[in-house]
Amino acid sequence: MRTLLAKIRNTLTPQAGLPAAARMERLSDRRGLPAFDPGPQAVVEACTAWLCAAQDHSSSNDDGVARDYSLLTGWASSYPETTGYIIPTFIALAQRMGDDSLHERARRMLDWCVAIQFPAGGFQGGKIDSTPRVPVTFNTGQILLGLAAGVAAYGDRYQDAMHRAARWLRDSQDPDGCWRRHPTPFASAGDKAYETHVAWGLFEADRIAPGHGYGAAGLRQVDWALTKQRPNGWFASNCLDNPLLPLTHTIGYALRGVLEAHRFSARADLLEAAARTGTSVARAVAADGHLAGRLGPDFQPGASYACLTGSAQNAHCLFLLYQFTGERHYLDAARRLNSYVRRAVSIDGPAHARGGVKGSFPVDGDYGTWAYLNWAAKFCIDANLLELELDRKAGDA
Repeated sequence: MRTLLAKIRNTLTPQAGLPAAARMERLSDRRGLPAFDPGPQAVVEACTAWLCAAQDHSSSNDDGVARDYSLLTGWASSYPETTGYIIPTFIALAQRMGDDSLHERARRMLDWCVAIQFPAGGFQGGKIDSTPRVPVTFNTGQILLGLAAGVAAYGDRYQDAMHRAARWLRDSQDPDGCWRRHPTPFASAGDKAYETHVAWGLFEADRIAPGHGYGAAGLRQVDWALTKQRPNGWFASNCLDNPLLPLTHTIGYALRGVLEAHRFSARADLLEAAARTGTSVARAVAADGHLAGRLGPDFQPGASYACLTGSAQNAHCLFLLYQFTGERHYLDAARRLNSYVRRAVSIDGPAHARGGVKGSFPVDGDYGTWAYLNWAAKFCIDANLLELELDRKAGDA
């Protein structure tokens, strides 16, 4: 329904009724993707600067990261879920660059997350000012990734918050491995296979503090999710709003969770399951790197636009599959996906757009319409850092 309403809104919104920046961006995108690829390092630097601006300009002014910059309404308030998993990216960048200012930003994000945690251990869904303000499984799992990274980087200061979040997830899980008790009020109802990405948070907590059953709970969820996987790798029950045409964003979430389950457990069956999905995703990537923003049960295109978030996520997953298997077709498809997203990123445009990653290309597609999304920039950084790492290793060989 949200997808349908977005399409109706985009169709009915008159060109003259849009702010000038939105009109210009739509016109630019309709001319097609720019030919210039600025390369991984330039995009990592630009996206990092954009995320710093998103933290500084959040309309809630609280050390969290603004959910987005909208071409219609400007900077949004902070988004707990994605601030949580931006933290590991900033820690990785700070360590890679030796940049104390990025460590300081990561600690501010961590302190904010701790301050907004519910006493029982969960975290709210939506933006910080969204209602209803209730604990949500998915959002808690994403913030758990940040808390675990914070403990690993900065010591025990964040350990209590990490344990409370991990225990809350472990103890609210149904016997079959699915989480059903604390769904988000901001997506359609029903089981969600992409909560393998929640399981990943439990794997990270288990690495920090083994012996509490966190990893076992994560593996139970992944095993449940695999009951939703078809032989070609497509997952049912795997979208925010349209299970028959899931976003590449949620496909990327599901795939990453399965890959992290394999990394955690070394189970060969989990790598085989990830390869089924990854092979079909790789085949769906066009020669120019375009990946339809939604994919049907046969991985056929279900949208004309690209979901840039999902493209970056799936690029990262395909790079990981290449690392695990050595199969070149994963590497080639991942490079094409990354290049496509980079070509959509402006590194010298207006301040609000410079280094920002749009929800959709073109900008009026039905995912993150008219907006630059903080998690899109985060996943773009991650995927390009991994590409740079692979390039370095290839050069050293």
